[in-house]
Amino acid sequence: MHKKTLPEPVRDQREDHLLTPENCVLALIDYQPEQYGTVTSATRERIDLNVVALCRLATAYGIPVVLSTVGVDMGVNQGTAQVITDELPGVKEIDRSGVNAWEDAEFRGAIEGSGRRKVVMAGLWTEVCLTFPTLDMLAEGYEVYPVADAVGGISQVAHDRAFERMIAAGAQPVTAISFGSELMRNWARDDSDKLRKVMRWYFPLKHELDSAGK
Repeated sequence: MHKKTLPEPVRDQREDHLLTPENCVLALIDYQPEQYGTVTSATRERIDLNVVALCRLATAYGIPVVLSTVGVDMGVNQGTAQVITDELPGVKEIDRSGVNAWEDAEFRGAIEGSGRRKVVMAGLWTEVCLTFPTLDMLAEGYEVYPVADAVGGISQVAHDRAFERMIAAGAQPVTAISFGSELMRNWARDDSDKLRKVMRWYFPLKHELDSAGK
C-alpha cells in the first residue's frame, strides 16, 4: 500500500457547500463587559478561549470579520473586550441601538458588502443577540453557522432553547476548532500550519481551563 503524503485536490473555494476561507464571513456581536457579566451558561474564560480562536483563524485564513457592539454611543455600555480587539487590529466596531444586529443598516451593509452568503456568527447573549439576526439572515437565504462554544446565555435553559430555535430554523452550529478544521481540510496542504499554530496555543490553554474547572 502506498503512503499518503499528498493532499487531495482543493475543491472550488467559492462554491463548496462546506466552509472555506473564500466563502464565509465571521460576525462577532456584543462581547462587552455588560453582557459577559450576566452570562451563566459558560464561563468568561471558556468563551474568550473560543472567540479568540475564531479571531486567530479568521486572521490566518483571510476571512473578513464584522465586529459589532450595542449601546456604546448611547453611553450605556462599554466596547468590545480588549482580549478580542487585540486580535483584530484595524477591524472597526459597528455600534447599534437595537438588540437585533440585522436591523442595523451599517451591520447589514458590512455583511452584504462581504459578498459572502455563509455567516459564521457568535454573540452574547445566545438567546438574543445571536438568535435574532440568525433567524433574520436565514429568512433571507443566508447560511448561518452559530459557534456553540463561543457564546453564552443568562441561563443554560436560555442558551439551549436558543440553539433549538436556531436549528429548527435551519442554522448549522459549529465549534471554534471544527470551524478551523473545516477551513484547513487537509494536513498535507501547504497552509495547514495555520491551523496547527492555533491548536498549539489552544489546547494547552483549554487543558488549564479544564483542570481548573472553568
